[in-house]
Amino acid sequence: MDELRAMCAEVAARATHVTVVTDAIATAYAGDRPVADPDAAPVDAGPEELAARTLTLDAINFGSGWFPTLRKRPGLSGYGTIAAGLAERFDAAGPWTAAELAELDAAVLARVLGQDPGHELIALYAASLRDLGDRVTGEYGGHFAAVADAAAGSATRLALLLGGWRCFADHSRYDELDIPFLKRAQIAAADLQRVGAAELRDLERLTMFADNLVPHVLRLDGVLRFSEELIARIEREELIEHGSREEIEIRACAVHAVELLVAAGAGPTAAELDQALWQRGQRPPYKAAPRHRTRCTAY
Repeated sequence: MDELRAMCAEVAARATHVTVVTDAIATAYAGDRPVADPDAAPVDAGPEELAARTLTLDAINFGSGWFPTLRKRPGLSGYGTIAAGLAERFDAAGPWTAAELAELDAAVLARVLGQDPGHELIALYAASLRDLGDRVTGEYGGHFAAVADAAAGSATRLALLLGGWRCFADHSRYDELDIPFLKRAQIAAADLQRVGAAELRDLERLTMFADNLVPHVLRLDGVLRFSEELIARIEREELIEHGSREEIEIRACAVHAVELLVAAGAGPTAAELDQALWQRGQRPPYKAAPRHRTRCTAY
């Protein structure tokens, strides 16, 4: 992931819409260090089921730009609604097999998630899950745990492997830079370790998982500064185009800022600080302020 770190630092140096407030890094969380809440009770299952659950959820861990248009469960966010629907399916009937995912259609998925089968996001979810099923069936004999095993104990190797699949792809072009954000591929590696489906030795090499919530938290906390024009667009709830300079600068500057924060002692690793900042973003002051929305399969 060193290439990603270097590219994000370069974007931060060139950026015109987003600024990393370096003077704020040392003191940003001096009196309120972000700490992740304990994980929920673990699922009592073997490595194969844990890997299947994790990869299935992470293959559709995107769509925040569409979340305002979803039917949300009471008290749950867009992500929470989708995750709850999948968890209920898994608890009732187990995860889909790789072969079943390869044939999954939007109508079936919509019923599981409680959404309109004609919704654009549901079609994208179904396509991503079919790709996951095809990959696991064709390359790993239908065994989800074999995907984790293929990384030979390396989180970065697993993230790069998954990042080569269409269902986890996440690259953006900024001038001559082809930036491998690999947000969901990195999350999948961290999640497989967290649930006990893999033993990965280099989780500290993962970067922040570049999305739209952590940059929002960093902006409100004074670590990032957005241009007045960009703030106005966000507050008008305009969609920020995926791959635009503004959107890439938001993600890249957040990655770079988290690296600086970790170096300053705000968190043990970028991945752990990301989780803590994401949870911080669930607090009312952060939820009350609009954050940027982008319709894409990256986050």
